[in-house]
Amino acid sequence: MLKCACQNGVTLDFSRSGKPTNNAFTKAFNSKFRAACLNAQWFLSLWDACEKMEIWRRYYNEERPHSAVGNIPPIQKTNSVGDTSLPR
Repeated sequence: MLKCACQNGVTLDFSRSGKPTNNAFTKAFNSKFRAACLNAQWFLSLWDACEKMEIWRRYYNEERPHSAVGNIPPIQKTNSVGDTSLPR
C-alpha cells in the first residue's frame, strides 16, 4: 500500500489506534453506507455490486438531504446547475 501511495503522490495519514474521534466523519459515513447499501442488498457478482453501489452513491450525493449542509443534497450545495456528482 505504501509503494502504491508513493507512486501516486498520496500521503498516508493513519488515525491513532483506539481513538475513533480522529475518524468521526469516516466512521459515520461507513455506518450509513453499511446500513443503507451493503446490508440492504444481495450482490450477485462484482459487476452487480458496482452497479448497486453507484446507484446508492448517486442517491447519497444527489437526492438524500444531509443535515450538515442545511437539509439539502450535497450536490445542491456545491453545484447550482444540477449536474451529477460524477460523469458516468
